[in-house]
Amino acid sequence: MDAPVMYLVAAVVVLAVVVIVIVVRARRRATARPGGAPPRRRPERGRVAESPRGGPHRLAPGDRVRIHDQEYAVSGTIRLVEGDWSWVQHLLDDASGTRHRLSVEDGPDLELVLWTAEPGATVTPGAPTIDLGGRRYTWAETGQARYTAIGETGLLPAGTMRYHDYQSGGDARLSFEAYGEEGWRVARGDLLDPADLTIQPATDDR
Repeated sequence: MDAPVMYLVAAVVVLAVVVIVIVVRARRRATARPGGAPPRRRPERGRVAESPRGGPHRLAPGDRVRIHDQEYAVSGTIRLVEGDWSWVQHLLDDASGTRHRLSVEDGPDLELVLWTAEPGATVTPGAPTIDLGGRRYTWAETGQARYTAIGETGLLPAGTMRYHDYQSGGDARLSFEAYGEEGWRVARGDLLDPADLTIQPATDDR
């Protein structure tokens, strides 16, 4: 093979490698979440039993929801934004007085998690794994978001929130959240099938 032809072939090979590297890096940037955390994988599940006016991300104080056989009243809503990512948390009241919240991530697939507060927990975030309630949770992601709040949340109308999220198995969750300068709020969560949620809006004029 002549030298000019060899140089041409080598140049084509180098160019092809460069193009492949650029494409791979571009795809990684496109799928990365704010802060460098990996994208969340949401299972494709059932459909929410809801009113015609909207899904769980549009719940508001005064609405009621039924999850499995338990009914809750929505007392407040917190909307969070981290970069180009956003999600909603609805605070839920029930007859027992236990603090619950429903987190809603409305992306390609809907992810719903029912959280129950653990006010007596003494664990703190940061370790790769955390043991709580006989279960071991593994770190999933950490970040900081801006929030706006309406209803009975006990928060300022707007501010910042820090979080650490952990997971165990397929559906179990553990979260640490700190709003403003307050300490960590600890809660354990369970991933819901959207079909387990029924929305009962307070009115139909929103």
